[in-house]
Formats: sequence, C-alpha cells, structure tokens
Amino acid sequence: MTDEANTAPSPEANTAPSRETGTAPSRRALIGWGGAGLALGAAAAGGAAAALGGGADDTETVADSGAAVPFYGAHQAGIATAVQDRLHFAAFDVTTDDRAELIALLKEWTKAAARMTQGHAVGGGAVSDLAEAPPDDTGEALGLKASRLTLTIGFGPTLFTDKKGKDRFGIADRRPEALIDLPAFPGDNLDAARSDGDLCVQACADDPQVAVHAIRNLARIGMGKVAIRWSQLGFGKTSSTTPDAQTPRNMMGFKDGTRNIAGTDTAALEKHVWVSGKAGPAWLAGGSYLVARRIRMHIETWDRTSLKEQEDVFGRDKGEGAPQGKQHERDEPNLKAMLPTAHVRLAHPDSNGGARILRRGYSFTDGTDGLGRLDAGLFFLAYQHDVRDGFVPVQRALARKDALNEYIQHVGSALFAVPPGVRDADDWWGRALFS
Repeated sequence: MTDEANTAPSPEANTAPSRETGTAPSRRALIGWGGAGLALGAAAAGGAAAALGGGADDTETVADSGAAVPFYGAHQAGIATAVQDRLHFAAFDVTTDDRAELIALLKEWTKAAARMTQGHAVGGGAVSDLAEAPPDDTGEALGLKASRLTLTIGFGPTLFTDKKGKDRFGIADRRPEALIDLPAFPGDNLDAARSDGDLCVQACADDPQVAVHAIRNLARIGMGKVAIRWSQLGFGKTSSTTPDAQTPRNMMGFKDGTRNIAGTDTAALEKHVWVSGKAGPAWLAGGSYLVARRIRMHIETWDRTSLKEQEDVFGRDKGEGAPQGKQHERDEPNLKAMLPTAHVRLAHPDSNGGARILRRGYSFTDGTDGLGRLDAGLFFLAYQHDVRDGFVPVQRALARKDALNEYIQHVGSALFAVPPGVRDADDWWGRALFS
C-alpha cells in the first residue's frame, strides 16, 4: 500500500541496507532476507538491556543502538513502537481446556517476554549446573543485543468460543463485539492452515535470530498447552511509524507508508488505534485490534507490466513516489487525477469516511510454489480501535475496485484482540480478561 493506503493489498519490501542507519547488513541479518534458514533464531541474551519499565511507546531513541524497548507500559510494545526490520509471527492453538493451565502459561510467557525483550535469557539461561536437564533457554542469543525486540500478544475469537461453540475458559461473555468473524471479501482464497488461531504473538526485532528465538522459546514453554497453528517470517518492514524516516518500498518497487500513523501522534493513536473504556470492554481498554493477512503477489505477472500501467495501478510515480499530477512524495494527492481504480485513491481516508489504521506489515519470500513461481508478497499487519469502521469497509472497497487485485491475492487471514500493556512485574498478559 502507498502512503494513503489504509489496508492490505499493497505489499512492501526492502532488500537494501538499513534505511534508518545506512549501514551495511550483518551476515546474520542476511538470512532474514530470503525467508529461508530462519528456523533457528536467537533471543537477546547478552549484556544489552535498558530498564524494564518506562512505557512501551518508544520513538527512534533506541532504533540505531540495538538497545532494549521498554516492556512495561500502558500499551503493548510492538504497535506504536518504531518499526523494526524483521518479524516472526506465530498463531497458536490452545490444546488444554484447563483455565488454570492457560492462566499459568500466560504468566510464564509474560515473565519470559519481559526478560527476552531486555536482552536477558529465559529463566536460568542456556547453560546451568544441572547437565542432566534441558536448559531454560535455547541459547541462540548468547552474546546478542536486545535488537529492539518487542513481543505483542493477541487473543483470537476462538479463545472465547471454539469452533464447536464451547466456552472452554469461561470467557465467552467477555468477547468484544468488535472481535468479529471477518467477512469474506471478493477475491479471497484463504487457506485454513494459514488463518485464525486462539492466540498470536508478534515478535519484531532488528536481528532475525532474536525475533525467531523469542517465538521458539515461547513455543517451548507452552508445549503441552499450546501448539503453533501457523507462522510467518517477515523481512523488510513495509510501513513506518516514524514518518520522517525514508519511506519503505514494497516488493512491487513502490514507496509505501508515507502517511501511516506516527507512533508519536498521540491524538491519532487515541482516535484510531487504542480501544477506549467507553467503546469496548473494560479489560481491553488501552489495547487494540490486529488484522493479519497473508497476501500473495503475482510477481512474474507484475514484472512484465509496463511502467505506465504500474503507476496507474498505484496512482503514484515509481521513482519519486509522488501522487499522480504532483512533484514530491509527500505532496497532498489529487485523488481525481488518478484512475477510479487506483489503489491510492480507493484506500485514502477521504474515500473511506476518514478511516485510518496503523500498519506494521512485512515482505516475505517463502521459496517457490512448485511451478517455479516465487511465493512472495506482503504479510499485512494493521492495528485499529475497531475493525468494523477500519479494515473492513476499506478492504471491501479495495476488493471490489482496486486494479491491484489483478496482481495479488489474500491467502491467509486472522483477527485478534490485543490487550493493553503489562503495567509492572506483578501484572501479566490478559490478567484483566481472566480476573
């Protein structure tokens, strides 16, 4: 999506050195660019670490240092936080029906997340005096910095009532009204194996090992209580919550995210991203709703499309990124100068009653599809205060009219309620929901 774009159909990629630092990537960072080889990973265990407290909505103060993002705060980190370069996202099915076991797991996950995000090993670490027992931490992160790791949890509709209508954990009556079953959109070709989930954890970091290690440790801790339903690796952030930074390009070569909500824009965050105590259940106040969509791009078809058609599809020029009829990327677009099917025009807030969402998507490449075609695209992540007046109406407009639909297809989908932040060491993910 381009800067006006509010929703999913526009992937973004970056295979260049870090946009914000201009430094060359490390050898380790390179493994995140192909999507392959990231099954290992590492958590931040070295000596990096800022204080655990201080609030989750950091700006760019630690972006270039590999330092730690504060874990405790009113909102979860990983939403308004300056977007990191790498992602490991995992959706989990809860395999126990025991409420006490689930609560115990969430408490243990919270403790582990607090340590890993600050650059510390889980529990007793990767090396202990008890050689006969498995270590508490898998150890890939020994000596690595925190790399701005953030871990963000969400609760899916099936945590409240499963597919058979069973209220396994006594929370069915606490399901938020906005935690809907997303409607079917024209053109969707959703794979059930890449959709939904009882829980999700979004791990973002500037080092792919750190992000993947975090998910690996949480999955290990949860063995017997949860199982990974599906996961997605991402590289090259496709959006920025720091608009002054260079605008990322998507895998179609177009700049994206110029007008994304800034992590420092308190008023916009309150209006469009955070759930208020009046508009949602009390347990979700300060939280948000996350839409995750896996969007496959028809790379080979796009690469054979003329430059003029590409620019008409987006409504922007490919070089500067200026709206059609304008000179500079950040010029206010003249929507009427674009084709009625242009992506920018259809996704712009002015075309959607002012609807805005905060996007944190990533590009992905997952090998080929068996026919020699690249399995690549956008893993779209968007936060909003209510999907019913955010993602859903905008995506409906795009699904019907967007010229970009010829070159993309939505193949995975999920929606999660994202609880507020963890306030202190006595708090834990989802405490208000289960209290």
